[in-house]
Amino acid sequence: MTRRDPSIIYITLGLLASSLGLVSLIWWSPAPIITYPSEKKYLSRKSPTTPLPLTKLSDPSTHDLTIVIPAYNETERLPIMMEETIAHLKNPSLKGRRTFEIVIVDDGSTDTTAASALQLAKQYSDCDIRVITLEKNVGKGGAVRHGMLYAGGERLLMADADGASEIKDLEKLWKEMDIIAPSKTAGVVVGSRAHLVKSEAVVKRSLLRNILMYGFHTILRILGVGHIRDTQCGFKLFSRTAAQQIFPAQHLPTWIFDVELLLLAQQLRIPVAEVAIEWHEVAGSKLNVITASMQMLRDLLIVRANHALGRWTATSSKIKVD
Repeated sequence: MTRRDPSIIYITLGLLASSLGLVSLIWWSPAPIITYPSEKKYLSRKSPTTPLPLTKLSDPSTHDLTIVIPAYNETERLPIMMEETIAHLKNPSLKGRRTFEIVIVDDGSTDTTAASALQLAKQYSDCDIRVITLEKNVGKGGAVRHGMLYAGGERLLMADADGASEIKDLEKLWKEMDIIAPSKTAGVVVGSRAHLVKSEAVVKRSLLRNILMYGFHTILRILGVGHIRDTQCGFKLFSRTAAQQIFPAQHLPTWIFDVELLLLAQQLRIPVAEVAIEWHEVAGSKLNVITASMQMLRDLLIVRANHALGRWTATSSKIKVD
């Protein structure tokens, strides 16, 4: 009876384990985000019933600024946020009047978010407010990605519909972008709440939430984006050049997509700056702490593994949007 070589057994087991790991990675990785024909058009005050074609991110800019607002069942909170946003953008004290558009992406809401957004577009008749309705709920990351891929701004701001971040702090991000990305080069400026970590609002949070927060930061350091103290603030400014490289390469549609955006920026060697902003908690969060944390861990591992294996890659060339 021939004695088997132990090394062959180990190699075979290793290959089986690798194959199983790859199959599991492919299984758990999100499917490509599908863009339906209706989602490439928008409604507005000027055209409330006939959808018009959207501007593509790969096209030349049409405005100085686009604000992309992902909205899922935001009928109650969106009007307040919009009032504050437009009041700031039209404030005569701002130096140099910017042209702007606001892109509201209704992420397959089950309430009247789309109708409410269109009503707001009619209310603010002198503003370019565009309402996109996704056919299915894809998640915050997917909604932001879609809005960015069809935005006309030279600079693009993602902002949450709850208005938790102060819109006036856009000026801080804008000033920092002038520094890190002059002459329309690539840059990302991240609004940060890290300076509030010892504030009363954070200290009074539940022990579970704080444990999860510190655990999350530990994982981010392992992944290589620990230098960004607050990855999850929904207030980030992108230059058009940076957006053209980052968002076509984004895969995650879930709420942890911010980390993928920062990993892509790092991979593309796009400068990223972090700026402290004001923030206040707003009631009505739709996240379940436990399930969201489990999903977060899974998605972070998926992102890192796919990038490490070269399944997901980013390119410095500008990808055209269909």
